[in-house]
Amino acid sequence: MNSKFLGTGVALVTPFKSDLSVDHSALANIVNFNIDNGTDYLVICGTTGESVTLTKQEKKEVVKTISEANRGRLPMVLGIGGSDTAQVIEEIKTTDLSGIDAILSVSPYYSKPTQEGIYQHFKAISEASPIDIILYNVPGRTSKNMEAETTVRLANDFDNIIAVKEAGNNVAQYLELLKSKPEDFLIISGDDDLALTVVLAGGAGVISVIGQAFPKEFSEMIRLGLKSEAKEAYKLHFKLMDIVSYIFEENNPAGIKAVFEALNLCQNNVRLPLVPASNQLKEKIGAFVNKF
Repeated sequence: MNSKFLGTGVALVTPFKSDLSVDHSALANIVNFNIDNGTDYLVICGTTGESVTLTKQEKKEVVKTISEANRGRLPMVLGIGGSDTAQVIEEIKTTDLSGIDAILSVSPYYSKPTQEGIYQHFKAISEASPIDIILYNVPGRTSKNMEAETTVRLANDFDNIIAVKEAGNNVAQYLELLKSKPEDFLIISGDDDLALTVVLAGGAGVISVIGQAFPKEFSEMIRLGLKSEAKEAYKLHFKLMDIVSYIFEENNPAGIKAVFEALNLCQNNVRLPLVPASNQLKEKIGAFVNKF
């Protein structure tokens, strides 16, 4: 089992200044904040990082800032995915992947391929990738579920497909994956609200949104879960339950950026078509942070 991806990974935000340029200083501070407080690995340029609004140059600079702040202390995962298989392969081939431990690649969106189409997409990516791949199933964003059978088929057929970030918020599908997966294949929760439940059922951990704002508590919850210490783990789960709900109430990452603003780690700016959290939501988030 690939132990470097056990525990808590965080789907890092990309902080923006008031002019919507990347705030590299804030980004470095967030990386250090997570390393200092128990996060196990870093996930760069995923959905939460607003990767679809970053230029190629910005993405390269974001990776550079995170790499320099990290200084090799934690494993790093880079988001490279899309609905054009050829374009994803081109990005993999033209990206400097030194220092990157795995690619996180989302199931194709918009085009709504069949399960065979999803399989062939990831087959082509697997054959092109020089490093390990974590599949990413998020049907709420892609409009097409990657079924457990397809994930397990990919896991069995390609050695460099080592894990799936499963974010369908579907307990039955998590359990099917845990039942049917190869022994060394990792089931990683992409649902903050279900992360502990998945870990206690045999999952490898989580790639979390809220974990980057409360890394000490969230990563400890997952560690306790991995040790099957459910009672103590659920104490932390219940402590964090409200804020997990709040950050997804309007859109992600506006919610988590509002948390970071309350923590004085970055501004809550997002790029269109996203808009910042409403004043009503910011008030709830601020009250939670102040009490925590």
